[in-house]
Amino acid sequence: MSMTPSKKSRERYSGSKFAIDCVLTVFGILMVLPLIMLTANAFKTPAELLAWPPRLIPQSPTLDNFSSVLTDTPLLTWMGNSLAFAAISTMAIVLTSSITGYVLAKFRFPGVNLIFVGVLATAIVPFEVYMIPLYLGVKQLGLLNSIGGLLAGYLVMSFGIFLIRQYALTSIPDELLEAARMDGAGEWWIFFRIVLPLMRGPIGTLTVLAFFQAWTTFAWPMIVNTARDKYVLEVGLALFQTGFTVDLGRLSAAAALSLIPSVIFFGTMRRNFVKGVATSGMKE
Repeated sequence: MSMTPSKKSRERYSGSKFAIDCVLTVFGILMVLPLIMLTANAFKTPAELLAWPPRLIPQSPTLDNFSSVLTDTPLLTWMGNSLAFAAISTMAIVLTSSITGYVLAKFRFPGVNLIFVGVLATAIVPFEVYMIPLYLGVKQLGLLNSIGGLLAGYLVMSFGIFLIRQYALTSIPDELLEAARMDGAGEWWIFFRIVLPLMRGPIGTLTVLAFFQAWTTFAWPMIVNTARDKYVLEVGLALFQTGFTVDLGRLSAAAALSLIPSVIFFGTMRRNFVKGVATSGMKE
């Protein structure tokens, strides 16, 4: 008895889906494996770290690396600096991107398209291109070794403006805004009471992207903050390695501790992030 075309199609689809699931599983394991090795190294003794072939599971787990990092280095201070920097930068980027993206999407005035093109143009310019002029400006303002100097390059995100504009353009009906205006609502009331609640998805995505952009930045904080107690976490972690040696045990312990805030943050924002990725740019 021969199979019907529809049954053959279902079997081919099932086979393709199984193959894709296998490939994704392999890639998922490969992505998680470095984190597992990092965490395992944090509990290893110096002898185990130098053993060959390397072992994934520590034979004699120890907390010496963690205690040394917490007592001999200002790791918690660096982590606090990073959290403050990332939190303020994220709030600023979400606010500026939401307002600018909404205005570019829903308001018509001379030059609006030119402004949007300018925003897109800045997105393709590497930060290193204007980092030196920005540093000179921060220095003249006396903002070196301060949170203000850190934030100078992280208050606006071109991609965030683009993301919010595209969502507002396609997913927020003009009729809803006009109805609110006819009822006497002001523009700020409309923005905060109507527009923002409708943009929770893309704003959640933007929040995650902005937070991790600030949390993982290295070059700019290394330039503007030279005082040891003003370092952010990424710069502090670099102190565990020199041109010839790497303190692998303490570096792994410090890196493992630095993962805790980011994991908690992403776990909290995960649902909004997935929702924003799934719905941004889709017309409802």
